[in-house]
Amino acid sequence: MPDMDTLVSLCKRRGFVFQSSEIYGGIGGFWDYGPLGVELRNNIKRAWWKTVVQDRDDMVGVDATIIMNPNVWRASGHVSEFTDPLVECKTCHHRFRADFIKSDACPDCGNKTLMAPRQFNMLFRTFVGPVEDDASIAYLRPETAQGIFVNFANVQQTMRKKIPFGIAQIGKAFRNEIVTGNFIFRDREFEQMEIEYFVKPGTEDEWHARWRDERMNWWTNVLGIRAENIRVRALSKQDLAHYSRGTFEIEYNFPMGWSELEGIASRTDYDLKRHIETSGKSLEYFDDETKEKYIPYVVEPSMGVDRCMLALLFDCFHEEEVRGEKRIVLRFPKALAPIKVAVLPLARNRPEIVELAKKITAELKPQMMALYDDTASIGRLYRRQDEIGTPFCVTVDHQSALPGDEKYDGKVTVRDRDTMEQIRVPVAEVKNVLMERLVT
Repeated sequence: MPDMDTLVSLCKRRGFVFQSSEIYGGIGGFWDYGPLGVELRNNIKRAWWKTVVQDRDDMVGVDATIIMNPNVWRASGHVSEFTDPLVECKTCHHRFRADFIKSDACPDCGNKTLMAPRQFNMLFRTFVGPVEDDASIAYLRPETAQGIFVNFANVQQTMRKKIPFGIAQIGKAFRNEIVTGNFIFRDREFEQMEIEYFVKPGTEDEWHARWRDERMNWWTNVLGIRAENIRVRALSKQDLAHYSRGTFEIEYNFPMGWSELEGIASRTDYDLKRHIETSGKSLEYFDDETKEKYIPYVVEPSMGVDRCMLALLFDCFHEEEVRGEKRIVLRFPKALAPIKVAVLPLARNRPEIVELAKKITAELKPQMMALYDDTASIGRLYRRQDEIGTPFCVTVDHQSALPGDEKYDGKVTVRDRDTMEQIRVPVAEVKNVLMERLVT
């Protein structure tokens, strides 16, 4: 596994992640995703959505707004309780999370001049409408969960769902963190993938355990995270959020140590009950079969796209020596790789070779992310594609495109990223060969 600096360098050099507003010196806790980062994130989100929504009969999706009625956040407790302990150094005036400090000395200047901790609310405030006053205050959502809770009755009734069932959502969230760091691990703007799974009271423990196992299975079998780098841990009672009666955390062994990737919380009926009390609207569920009416309990698997991407980059990073040269490979699962195939002309000064390579690229694009590249020698092109995780390269040469060549065979070379095996494939069969290999 590389260190953080090595991975950050690769991400910028190859177009995965850029510092937001970099030409102006950046802004802490915000990141822009480049061409390859966008593709990787989209593939992660597709894989998650397919598993938790598309492949299931008991799950549907929503897409709620980022700005909601501020009473949503008062009801959920975020306005009053969404805080972290903040300490400030009297000498250098740097600020830190109190629970991150190991001693009574300032981590930056070393002076023992830290002020007493105070609670800092992490909600981002804004205003709705033309007048900036207390009546127009609104908040950027700190989580996507509440957009699901306030739509529970709408979804249940319109989709005629019976409990147990779940609602999934992917979307941006915003937290004004006191301290950010470890690259894209802790951000102020990030993207969540959350499920609220509604169950009958009394069955929540069973469903909590089932979702713990299902989510671990997704990380190891769908994303391919190595078993030695991932674990599940039950939080102690003192570490639980105020709404939780039990939480499992799925953690990854990053260079900075074991850190959370996903939380699976048993949220009881806390959120629905709070919205009922605050709004005065009923969010109860009526069971047609048993004629029971109750407030459902909730199990919540919640994860961040950004942390998932970071774990995947670390886990897929491999460095090896090939014929005396360093070779860096990102061994993404094929379904997650940003680019599926690169088509490379062996001689860019031969129009026939270039034309055929571009034609093959155009034919592949409707089925997969394919790119054409002729900006370096073939060896450098291979290394470049290895470093961004492209599973296959197709090389067009004299034998492929020049019928007058004595070795002409009308075939191209298909190279495998992981084994570096090269096979000759007829031009007409390239698409089918790649399609078969991409699903295995």
